[in-house]
Amino acid sequence: MNRSNAPVSGVMPPPFPLSALVGQDALREALLLVAVDPAIGGVLISGPRGTAKSTAARSLAELLPDGRFVTLPLGASEDRIVGTLDLDEALRGGEVRFSPGLLARANNGVLYVDEVNLLADALVDVVLDAAASGINVVERDGISHSHIARFVLIGTMNPEEGELRPQLLDRFGLMVQLENCFDARLRQQIVKARMAFDQDPDAFRESYAQAQARLTRRIREARDALPALPFADDVHDAVSACCIEAAVDGLRADLVMLRAARALAALESAPGVTRAHVERVALFVLLHRRHPTAQGKSDGGREARGEQTQRSDGPQEEAGRPLDEAPLGRGSNDDSDWGYLPPEPAGIVNAKGVIPLSTKKR
Repeated sequence: MNRSNAPVSGVMPPPFPLSALVGQDALREALLLVAVDPAIGGVLISGPRGTAKSTAARSLAELLPDGRFVTLPLGASEDRIVGTLDLDEALRGGEVRFSPGLLARANNGVLYVDEVNLLADALVDVVLDAAASGINVVERDGISHSHIARFVLIGTMNPEEGELRPQLLDRFGLMVQLENCFDARLRQQIVKARMAFDQDPDAFRESYAQAQARLTRRIREARDALPALPFADDVHDAVSACCIEAAVDGLRADLVMLRAARALAALESAPGVTRAHVERVALFVLLHRRHPTAQGKSDGGREARGEQTQRSDGPQEEAGRPLDEAPLGRGSNDDSDWGYLPPEPAGIVNAKGVIPLSTKKR
């Protein structure tokens, strides 16, 4: 076994084990949900630099069937992403020749888009379409080709570098917003784990081999159980109530919440989806969809933002339970709209004072 710290030329270093990720419970939980059901539409991870966004994305790939991890670079063209068609061959009466793109390469793996907020909107649309449908369709001059593209979409962004348009935000299935950690004990645990991994990646990964195997098995079994899990009427009632309270636009949030609740139930080997499952995934679904004027109580996305990282639990156990078997999506009570003031019309200032807009002469 190679214990060298220097990676072999041209070979990616081994990923940090997802089960060893310290202090980012919400992030890990959201990733497991989309791993079970990629049709959820992927997960958007927002947060400052150095909060394990890319580390977690790479960690998830090795738990999936094919273990593929495909990065979509910011400078990629649409042809490189969706693939290309040989139109000359088709016009000559031959078969349509298709050259696969990044979406085809990511099939059964992870498609990772770093700084997705800096990617052209048209390209984000293409990626989100394929992530939601599981199919990539390429059309050129009346000729089309389609292929399976069932991948887990993970997008990351630093909000200091710009935001995504609301229309694109809504199309990401789940969202996690990470925060900097200001708990000294927890920071030390994170740094110690990372230094141990950097010092000897193979030995570190070996110490988490059993936990990784359990996570892989949970994902595989959850995927197999997913289609058979039923939704009772009270589950639909709970979903509708959450989405109405959040004043979301359209019905995408309802559909995503049902899928995410079913994925959670499958991960827990539950016989069916319950209201409790809905309540525990609602944070991830509504964080980026909640209308600013929505009334009612919520936890403000505290769990989805990763604020539970202020806990100082060790990396191996949480409440006496192995980390890879910890329950998903716990939340707290808080008011997400605290301090909100509705907009008011402004006046126009002239030499004689303020003229209200409603009385201004045309």
